[in-house]
Amino acid sequence: MPVFEYKGKTLAGAAVKGELKANNKNDLERVLRQNRIIVSSITKKAPEIQIKFGTGIKRIEVSRFTRQFATMIGAGLPMVQCLEILAAQMENKELAKIVGQVKDGVQGGATLSEALARHPKVFDQLYTNMVEAGEVGGALDAILNRLALYREKADRLIRKVKGAMIYPAVIVVVATGVTIGMLTFIVPVFAKMFGGLHASLPAPTQVVLQISNFLKANFLYLFFGSIGILVAFFWWKRTPKGALMVDRILLIMPVLGNLVRKSSIARFTRTLGTLLASGVSILEALGITAKTAGNMVVANAINKSVIAIAEGDTITGPLKETGVFPPMVTQMISVGEKTGGLDEMLNKIADFYDEEVDEAVTALTSVIEPIIIVFMGVIIGGILIAMYLPMFDIIGKI
Repeated sequence: MPVFEYKGKTLAGAAVKGELKANNKNDLERVLRQNRIIVSSITKKAPEIQIKFGTGIKRIEVSRFTRQFATMIGAGLPMVQCLEILAAQMENKELAKIVGQVKDGVQGGATLSEALARHPKVFDQLYTNMVEAGEVGGALDAILNRLALYREKADRLIRKVKGAMIYPAVIVVVATGVTIGMLTFIVPVFAKMFGGLHASLPAPTQVVLQISNFLKANFLYLFFGSIGILVAFFWWKRTPKGALMVDRILLIMPVLGNLVRKSSIARFTRTLGTLLASGVSILEALGITAKTAGNMVVANAINKSVIAIAEGDTITGPLKETGVFPPMVTQMISVGEKTGGLDEMLNKIADFYDEEVDEAVTALTSVIEPIIIVFMGVIIGGILIAMYLPMFDIIGKI
């Protein structure tokens, strides 16, 4: 389904813009009109093939800039002066350069949101849309504070999930390295010694020796083959079908799936709640949230909810169909829609699931740690026992 870029105005006169998937321009225009957006232009977005090397700017640095900027704007300092001071005191030269360019853009007559939008790798669509809503509504300081709070909580959530993954990943890498090292360097020493005995070896010892010989003879093939498989996997994972399949598998995995599900719910509800509270229209907010969902299953559900809203339905139905969202979450969202307090309800759900992520991280660590220890003990201990079995036989015969 092609992606279209649109611009228009709400009935109140506020400018809106964004990107949405649709079969054609007429379908998109119909959806926008049903959401009370007066369309000024719709253009088909050309597919982009690009390689991203990163910006050298960490998320936490952008969050820190947002918090400082919000504090200075709230204190009544002129915007250009705020940007100039922040650019001068930043340790990250790349971010300082970008903030300086934003300041030049504002001095040149551009709005803050327009100046920020010129750097999409640093200030994403969610960021610029919230700033634009703050400028239009005359509450930039409040919106910046809300944006800073959102980013701080989102960063905290990302650190929790990454922290839960780092420990088991390091242990698995170390265990794999130790096992390969033993099979490559230690086992061959025993093999030479056993060769001089001219005696039949126990079955476990023979199996370990055969694995060691195979590893030594085909090490380069296995090494480059593994790299090739990893590269192919990550390339496939970047395709829509690959990403969707991987995300589905992650959601149904034991223990880990629980963490992924809870973090996805927390991110979705926090993002959508923050955008709605900032005055962004529901259609545009859902479009941005789908791009930042971090899970294709959730993103597809959000895109379906856009169609549901255009047809006069609620967003609750498509969310129920995914199986990702527990009944409690969809019921609370439904209540929020009916009472007109959807943004507040979404933020309450996000706060609750932030705590749930803490518990899921603890549960994951407590389950994985003993499994990894047992795994290392079985593999490494098994190799050592297999090597010493012939010696026990020899000692027994003596």
